[in-house]
Amino acid sequence: MSPIKTALLSFGMSGKVFHAPFLQVHPGFELAGAWERNTKTIGEWYPGVTSYPSLETLLADDSVDLVIVNTPTLTHYEYARQALLAGKDIIVEKAFTTTVAEAVDLKNIAAKVNKKISVYQNRRWDSDFKTVKKIIAEGWLGDINEAEIHYERFKPQLSPKQHKEVKSAGSGLLKDLGPHIIDSALCLFGFPQALFADIRITRQDSVVDDWFDILLYYKNLRVRLKSGLLVREALPGFIIHGSKGSFLKSRTDVQETDLQAGKVPNKTDWGTEPDSDQGLLHTGQEGNIIREKIKSLQGNYYDYYDGVYKALREDKPMPVTVDDGINIMRIIESAIQSCNEKKLITL
Repeated sequence: MSPIKTALLSFGMSGKVFHAPFLQVHPGFELAGAWERNTKTIGEWYPGVTSYPSLETLLADDSVDLVIVNTPTLTHYEYARQALLAGKDIIVEKAFTTTVAEAVDLKNIAAKVNKKISVYQNRRWDSDFKTVKKIIAEGWLGDINEAEIHYERFKPQLSPKQHKEVKSAGSGLLKDLGPHIIDSALCLFGFPQALFADIRITRQDSVVDDWFDILLYYKNLRVRLKSGLLVREALPGFIIHGSKGSFLKSRTDVQETDLQAGKVPNKTDWGTEPDSDQGLLHTGQEGNIIREKIKSLQGNYYDYYDGVYKALREDKPMPVTVDDGINIMRIIESAIQSCNEKKLITL
């Protein structure tokens, strides 16, 4: 069976780091090229691929099967819509769109043209998240009653990427790092009954949100999602408390760090955390108290692309579905409403 010929809508950091390396090593894909607006560099990294001068020329290439929409969030809906109408399956980076209505419209268009959509929520294949999910699933913590998920950085200076710092429907931390931890919460605990959110601007001269605190309400559980850009000493990425015990796990970006260093992903030791990043489990089992470090599972974004391959060639479900993307947008939209109206929003 021929490989899935795939084109990127940009070849900046995300194209070089998160997508092209896995398209290159997975035998089921072939990198066709990328739309490059100014600097033409993809040929230096991947000789023989095409540097498309425009979106129109890329979409007119009948050999391209899959288009990755890895451009600023504000452009996602329009570029994704055009790609679907051109007969391409698509992967859309987070945030999926700027509104729930846009996300639902893309789902409806895809159904009409018989094409598939996946949202690129790669953090599901990080070692930290996979380890937390395993600890919860195996029952080490009992019934979960409280959880915090953090994604925090120390970046007091404004980003040189202008689209991140200009106020628009697609900018701000809630739509940048927010989709990562919202997706983690929905994967671990399902869709909540209600939420309350506080969204702020904390950096000097910033005009976009750069801090948020969202509290998700479940029947017997509360989940707090926090992110900010003025956190020099971050808390653990995952803090989970249950009826039997607790699990604390640092957030790690082993894969991102290695990819930025130019390392080529593999299927053996890729995404393996150092022992210093092991999570702490403190629980009770059969009358015995256990307090020990837990070896992290191996992470690998390759598995996301393997899921996309099986979805397109074997008609399996996408590893992250369009409905997953819609639900994340529902949380984001409701969080904005909650902050603006200063009230609990029932979902």
